[in-house]
Amino acid sequence: MTHPDLDLAARVVARALPAWAGLPLRAVDPQGHDHRTYRLGDALAVRLPTAGGYVPQLVKEVRWLPHLAAHLAHPVPEVVAVVEPDEVFPLPWSVRRWLPGEVASRADGDPLTLAGDLADALVALRAVPAADGPPPGQHSAHRGASLRHYEAEARTAVGALPAADRERADRVLDAAVATRWEGPPVWFHGDVAADNVLVRDGRFTALLDWGCAGVGDPACDVVPAWTVFEGEARAVYRERLAVDDDTWARGRGWALWKAVITLADPDNGAAARTTLAAVLA
Repeated sequence: MTHPDLDLAARVVARALPAWAGLPLRAVDPQGHDHRTYRLGDALAVRLPTAGGYVPQLVKEVRWLPHLAAHLAHPVPEVVAVVEPDEVFPLPWSVRRWLPGEVASRADGDPLTLAGDLADALVALRAVPAADGPPPGQHSAHRGASLRHYEAEARTAVGALPAADRERADRVLDAAVATRWEGPPVWFHGDVAADNVLVRDGRFTALLDWGCAGVGDPACDVVPAWTVFEGEARAVYRERLAVDDDTWARGRGWALWKAVITLADPDNGAAARTTLAAVLA
């Protein structure tokens, strides 16, 4: 894995895109895991993958983001340039148009409104024509497929929990792997984290980071019910998302899996504990 920093971002822009080399460049906060993003001037963003395994996400976004943009009311990130590997940076990378706003983890606003807005956007995403869209796989971190792909990892992590939590977590996992998506494959975002939900003037405006998107089971997009919302906002999200009980249970399993495998992560452990408590409540 590479860790492209601000200096490297400046060097790759200067070498590959000299017309933009004079624009101010600054790191985006918060940063992602699969890619590092740097704002270029006021209107652009440089996006550098952190490892070769994330390059298929870029290829997929170049192919499919225009298709999604043509069918969705909310803006979708637009790729304006793709740069091939060279001696400065060994992986392909891209430049996107900057979408204004604040991510939900940093923004103020009514959580009930955000829950409804976000659910409506995901319902609209499920309605986008999915023929020939990318099925789940490594490019989507297996989002859109069955949680059985991660079941052994989840069971091992659950085994380290206190006995009372372990019993409840096992029941959540049992329910999550007991059913599967019976409908036709539909579009899912795959990583609807608070840092990927863009808010402006208190209202949802866009989803960022479509690297885990694809067509399959939308249960992975149920996860914000436990990672972003609580209480009445969670109820609003569930109602407006309009998924059945089985899909809700599978989404709960996805939330549990990510929480238990990141409990020991110094950067994400606190959030993981909060999510775990919500899932098990």
